[in-house]
Amino acid sequence: MRKWESIRDKAIPVLFIILVILIWQLIVDSGIIARYILPSPWDVITVCIAILPEITVHIYTTLQEALTGLLIAITLSVLLAILMDNFTVVKKALQPLLVVSQTIPIMVLAPLFVMWFGFGMLPKVMVVILVCFFPIVVSLLEGLGSLDKDLLNLMKSMKANRWQIFYLAKFPASLGSFFSGLKIAATYSIIGAVIGEWMGGKAGLGVYMTRVRQSFALDKVFASILVIIILSMLLFKLIELIQLLAMPWKRAIK
Repeated sequence: MRKWESIRDKAIPVLFIILVILIWQLIVDSGIIARYILPSPWDVITVCIAILPEITVHIYTTLQEALTGLLIAITLSVLLAILMDNFTVVKKALQPLLVVSQTIPIMVLAPLFVMWFGFGMLPKVMVVILVCFFPIVVSLLEGLGSLDKDLLNLMKSMKANRWQIFYLAKFPASLGSFFSGLKIAATYSIIGAVIGEWMGGKAGLGVYMTRVRQSFALDKVFASILVIIILSMLLFKLIELIQLLAMPWKRAIK
């Protein structure tokens, strides 16, 4: 019974997406919307395959920026979350700043980063760090604070030091929350890199999209969007795989 429920839950969104794509194809084929305004799904897939050799270098550049920024964001988030969890003063001082950092529109900061740091890789990486940092640190901080109080008191009664409590209890208990934030950040990383590239650069999917948009090649714009979606989903699935490896008890439960 559970097996069929699992298959049904997975099939419903897939069937809905297929239905949306078929309706989109029919609308374009029937001439309700002109192809130069909205390319059909088949046109997008065909163009995507055709331009793949052309955009390979752009895909590599965007991935490099996204992964670099994501890794730096993970490192900074883990360090800061540990500090905030252990020192109340640090938490009270930095928590408002974290919230404020997310209220500033990224489309305002991205041009400033380009003005300050040039058209190289650095401003794009900084945009990725900014969009990825918040969901990771907030999720991890909540996970670190979710440890059962009875377990915490038990470890203290057994003379466990702060490091032992963190390593043996807090960190394993926070992994679920950490990976939840990491999945969100992973999908944001590709978008963050593309936004940074929109502001200027020599290569990247954002640069390529800007060029083809100015040429009114909307089929190539949609093909670029398709590539971005695929990259984001692959990165999301990679994080899910790492989560399964890092949390073997979850596999046992399933």
